Amino acid sequence: MTSGLPVVATMIGDPAGIGPEVSVKAIASGELKHLCQPLLIGDTGVVERAVSVSGVKLPVKRIASIAQLERAEDTIQVLDTGGFDVSACPFGQASAASGQAVLEWMRLGGELGAQGAIQGFIMGPVDSTSLKMTGRMPDIDALQPAGTFMLRITGPLRVVPLSEHVRITRAVELVTPELVLRVIRLVHDNLAQWGMPKPRIAVAGINPHAMFAEDRERITPAIESARALGIDAQGPLVPDAVFRQTIEGRFDAIVTMYHDQGQIAVKTVGFEGACTVYIGLPYVMLSVPHGSAYDIAGKGVAQHRSMLAAMTTAASLASGRGIPAQQGSRNLP
Repeated sequence: MTSGLPVVATMIGDPAGIGPEVSVKAIASGELKHLCQPLLIGDTGVVERAVSVSGVKLPVKRIASIAQLERAEDTIQVLDTGGFDVSACPFGQASAASGQAVLEWMRLGGELGAQGAIQGFIMGPVDSTSLKMTGRMPDIDALQPAGTFMLRITGPLRVVPLSEHVRITRAVELVTPELVLRVIRLVHDNLAQWGMPKPRIAVAGINPHAMFAEDRERITPAIESARALGIDAQGPLVPDAVFRQTIEGRFDAIVTMYHDQGQIAVKTVGFEGACTVYIGLPYVMLSVPHGSAYDIAGKGVAQHRSMLAAMTTAASLASGRGIPAQQGSRNLP
């Protein structure tokens, strides 16, 4: 940490998209000064271009290693290992060079997190076409660290699905007592580590009204096992009511059975300002819920609230202060 504050590093995202713009806007907001030492991982030229189009007034400083990071409230520091040519990267155009840069910056951020050199790591918005053009990445899902699950946070909702982008038939097949229990335990342990000692975890059913055999056979045993471990888990609960119940404050997090079951609720409650935490890592890692938005890249109009929410949440979790008030309904004092 720098001056007692956690270091939160943000991979700027696809260089041709809005990631660099929302990153510099978030830092320039001034809301991070007493929460963390922000750091960008990317190319200095790309960040300087983002500063220019966004109207940000802060100077940009390149550092070549994490050891050169300084406590600097009014400077945007960029960890830049070189090798990227911003002059060959026009706004809004996918390229193998951009995809390759993202993969290198992601690798660097992951290594720093695993080493404990940074306490928080944020993945800026990436472009699937650029990644595929590298020949190294089959799809964007491959960027998710192995063995992790995605905790989405927006307002009072905290939602973790058992699976991500798979066919609905496959998603149902993946629901097993073992996997449900694993995710319940991860959610409980992470919320407790972040400052919520007795989180109340709702577990959604698979079927309408959680009324069929799959709910009893695949979910109930996991909940019974979790409760035997002292975890406050309830379910399987009616899927069409559990999100409203959580918004009203009855639960602190929901384990859902598949991606859209939770994502529809999350994006309806509040898309701007939402963020995602990858649980199952030894460090805090987040991402934002939007893409690289090539259509508006370079115009300086992209909203930065989601990126700022990711940065403030990373700082708070890394410090053990829990989820910030604007990101949830039950928090530490």
